[in-house]
Amino acid sequence: MFEQLVSDPNAVLLGALTGLVFGFLLERGNVSRFDTIVGQLLLRDHTMLRVMLTAIVVGSVGVHGMIQLGWIDGIAIKGAQLAANALGGATLGVGMAVLGYCPGTGVVAAGAGSRDAWTGLLGMLAGAAVYAELDPWFAQNLLQVGALGKVTLPGELGGSTLGWVVGLVGVGIALLALLPGRARGTGAAT
Repeated sequence: MFEQLVSDPNAVLLGALTGLVFGFLLERGNVSRFDTIVGQLLLRDHTMLRVMLTAIVVGSVGVHGMIQLGWIDGIAIKGAQLAANALGGATLGVGMAVLGYCPGTGVVAAGAGSRDAWTGLLGMLAGAAVYAELDPWFAQNLLQVGALGKVTLPGELGGSTLGWVVGLVGVGIALLALLPGRARGTGAAT
């Protein structure tokens, strides 16, 4: 499992650097704060949604651009498993509502000194261990419910990948323009 880490130290260094930059940006964007996450769940503070939409727009353009430039061959598409996705999403949502952090922002908050985030990190590790033990049961009883295989929007609904990327990026930008933001220098939503 760890052989790959040792065999390519540059990948480890690049991953660590990327993680540090990502964590710094999450902290600077105030999305590692309990109030921001709970505010999003209560539909009072759209900072988290704005950050996620920005990441989706930038990531979509970046990945599609790298594919078009030949820098990467493509992306691996995982099979859609509707029941597993619904259960995982519900578990994540409940965990976020109870703890006030998502997994990424919980790690950032812990790194920034938030003691309550450590409880969440321990809970995430415990949950991962329980899931690892129950994985055979899930694979046999749940993961195949609503399994659609490797599907994409262009593949199922037609159109080109570029058309879908442009359309969805446009929708993301429109949503960003419509969502209220934060007033500079204050914690209040505008």
